[in-house]
Amino acid sequence: MFGWFKKIIFLAVVSSMAMCQAQTEEYQAGVDYEVLPQAIRTANPTKIEVNEVFHYLCIHCYNFESTVTPWAEKLPEDVDFQHTPAVWNSTLEPFARAYYTAKALKILDQTHVALFETIHVKKQRLQSQQDLAEFFVGQGVDGDRFNKIYSSFGVTSQLNQAKARAKGYRTQGTPEMIVNGKYRVTTRLSKNFDGMLRVASFLIEKERRAEQ
Repeated sequence: MFGWFKKIIFLAVVSSMAMCQAQTEEYQAGVDYEVLPQAIRTANPTKIEVNEVFHYLCIHCYNFESTVTPWAEKLPEDVDFQHTPAVWNSTLEPFARAYYTAKALKILDQTHVALFETIHVKKQRLQSQQDLAEFFVGQGVDGDRFNKIYSSFGVTSQLNQAKARAKGYRTQGTPEMIVNGKYRVTTRLSKNFDGMLRVASFLIEKERRAEQ
């Protein structure tokens, strides 16, 4: 009988500790962020991944760049910052291919913001592979080389992986951030861009503590 009493006391203490921890957490699941029903595999399992879902036609994604880029540049070594271009329809597919083409050419730092600015600041109408080829030629890339990589098996494979990943993320809009394949951070819940980054930082630390 005494053993049962000790067990009840132990469970009460554990429950109390859990309640205290929940109360002290700054952000709550279902209130400030969403927990994915199934964790999605990350690119590097040895690091905590933050994956921004975006697309180049999204003006909010363009506006987010000036906020998220300096934040991402200051992330510690144990955090891996990634991008996933959203491909909800055929209109977005050329831009996702352009992203992975730039990545294959190792010129993403040069083209990423430039492509956003071409669309949203210069108001140039880009729709097709030919339009994007002309943009890349303007960035100093050989047109034939661009077209070859753009249509390559490697880029097509990455495109299909992006589609599957975004489906697993249950993405409903852009920009969104997925932390370690487990948590979805949106402006709908976190209110604004700065709020997204605060919640993402909280979840990074949450994952870091869980791995210790």
